Amino acid sequence: MPDTAIDSARLLRSPNWYRGATRWTQLTLAEDDPVKFDVDEWIDVFRRTGSNAACLSAGGYVAYYPTKVPYHYRSKWLGDSDPFGALVDGARALDMHVMARVDPHAIHDDAATAHPEWVAVDAAGNPRRHWAYPDVWVTCAYGDYNTQYMPEIVREIVRDYDVDAVFANRWQGHGICYCESCAKKFRDASGYNLPQASDPADAGWRAWVAWRRERLTTMVVDWDRAVQAIRPNASFIPNMGGASLMEFDLATIEAHCPFLVVDHQGRHGLEPMWMAGRNAKRIRATFRDRPVVLITSVGPEEPVHRWKDSVTTGPEMTSWIADGAAHGMLPWFTKFNGVIPDPRWISPVADGFDLHAKIEAALTATEPACEIAILDATTTLRLHDWQKRDAAEADEKGFGHALIEAGLAFEFVSDHAMTAAMLDRFRVLILPNARCLSDAQCALISDWVKRGGSLVVAGESALATEEGVARDECGLADVLGTRLTAAPRGPVKNTYVELSGTHPLNAGYNGAQRIIGGLRLVSVAAEAGTETPFLTVPDFPDLPMEEVYPRLAATDPAAVTRETEAGGRTVHIPWNIGATFWEVLAQDHQRLIENAVRWALNGPSMVEVTGPGVLDIAVRTAPGACLVTLVNLTNPMMWKAPIRNIYPVGAHEVSIAVPDGITAASAQLPISGKQAKVELREGRAIVTVPGIEILEAVYLTWKEPG
Repeated sequence: MPDTAIDSARLLRSPNWYRGATRWTQLTLAEDDPVKFDVDEWIDVFRRTGSNAACLSAGGYVAYYPTKVPYHYRSKWLGDSDPFGALVDGARALDMHVMARVDPHAIHDDAATAHPEWVAVDAAGNPRRHWAYPDVWVTCAYGDYNTQYMPEIVREIVRDYDVDAVFANRWQGHGICYCESCAKKFRDASGYNLPQASDPADAGWRAWVAWRRERLTTMVVDWDRAVQAIRPNASFIPNMGGASLMEFDLATIEAHCPFLVVDHQGRHGLEPMWMAGRNAKRIRATFRDRPVVLITSVGPEEPVHRWKDSVTTGPEMTSWIADGAAHGMLPWFTKFNGVIPDPRWISPVADGFDLHAKIEAALTATEPACEIAILDATTTLRLHDWQKRDAAEADEKGFGHALIEAGLAFEFVSDHAMTAAMLDRFRVLILPNARCLSDAQCALISDWVKRGGSLVVAGESALATEEGVARDECGLADVLGTRLTAAPRGPVKNTYVELSGTHPLNAGYNGAQRIIGGLRLVSVAAEAGTETPFLTVPDFPDLPMEEVYPRLAATDPAAVTRETEAGGRTVHIPWNIGATFWEVLAQDHQRLIENAVRWALNGPSMVEVTGPGVLDIAVRTAPGACLVTLVNLTNPMMWKAPIRNIYPVGAHEVSIAVPDGITAASAQLPISGKQAKVELREGRAIVTVPGIEILEAVYLTWKEPG
């Protein structure tokens, strides 16, 4: 293994302190914790989990230290104690890095009475009581409370305590605030009144999205400057969701946020386990080299049914941590309430942190390397309210799951950070449903195809401008070899696509003449020089049952393929195959997505894995080295949390492409700590992994020729 493990203690209080903060404990205190929780018990948790960094509740909604800022509400149980200070001292005694957590999203009656302008207002003009605890008030995120008052609290914490950063939770607001200040500032900036609903087709809504982005970005800068004016090596670190980067000016975030924190604390509903690693790939699509932390909750994550002071199963926690770590995310666990009535979470967290520690050196020595990228459609998604964004990502999630089932590693490219050099890293780019793209973005992709890149396009991609205005023609028609003949329509029932001819795209269907179609359809015509391996069967009634038969022959293309003069390939699937697969999970759709991507690759992937079960695969390289991480997703509960037991899988053969001229290579399995036999064959190194519980990795090294 490479000798590149990070020396965390050496980086204490240095400008690069955050690079030593690789395993985090977050303790979010409850108001009565000052008289109930045991500081020494938590210092022991720091030790047991191998944490080298801590994020600790300091202030904002409730102060856990003797604050002197007016209207900064102290815990009623604080007395003469200083629980925040005691935790900071205990963590520093273990040579840990420390962040102070603040939460500005609510205030108490005294502050609301003295400063009614701090309170958010709903669309009916009413000050907003807290939705979960009506005794307090929701704050306006875009006015004086966050821009003037909270920096006073931040400065007090940074001045009085030995911390490396201030971390803010729930600081971005909760929807539109209709207070007089927001209404005037927005109108002065945009000329519009505040929108009454989230509607991407409404120019006023789009203007509010842009205005909010400007306000939040300015806030990050101001809070960061407030911190650094007192401690030059410290920072303000905003808490973010998996897609939150689209809400900020990227140059500003790059200048002020040395690392990024993703608050996707676990699965909910039918989310698969690979969603943990997806967070890493989405952040990397914008900031490839920036450290990223993934928060994991020790309790179940359900947005409707909330049990925040609870414990989920150990395998669930460890697997979530492991999948994030395998894709390069630094692990962080959070516990709500300082009292520990149920300690069953401690060992699983320690196990997950230990898995990260075993691959940390190899992760540090390598960087992500992949041939397949999915376009992260931020230009489209930023027009959706955050509550509706999950549904808008269904096409991308469907493609992602299909690739994982296929054993194909993939990364993301962000369309608002896309460059020619970034695209040139990949052989295949997938657009699951990037509806809104600017002319410049379309030109970047088209030029890349003309340089030899291969493109898979689905759904309504490139059918609208960056403002959401419908185009008369697909913005990528010049490279796809298709022409729009009718606007998108749907949802449609009882649709089918028919296999046409013999082509690698329709291989493996064992004599089937047609398969399930999509829910939203785009009508296109195929130009010369293309093939149409699937045709659309015109939809027909689904009731009465006697009427369930096709009326017309299939003639319109349902999949169009093209081989380009530059040596690349394109596939156009003009219906929402990704979202339909995500909802229905029809194996035929997974096969079509896999066939399309493998045909576009035009050869084997740089890493091919064969064996039983479902694995989430990530690939990283360095000169003379390749790291392949393998997360075992095989479980009867893989589609619904919590995983109750781990089901190990048997031997897998990992085939890795190596440079020409390599005559010898060695492989280590970091998790099991064993050496593996390597067979070199036809430009590839073949390594057998005997078995995988939650995580295993192959670290292959060789001497470069010459």
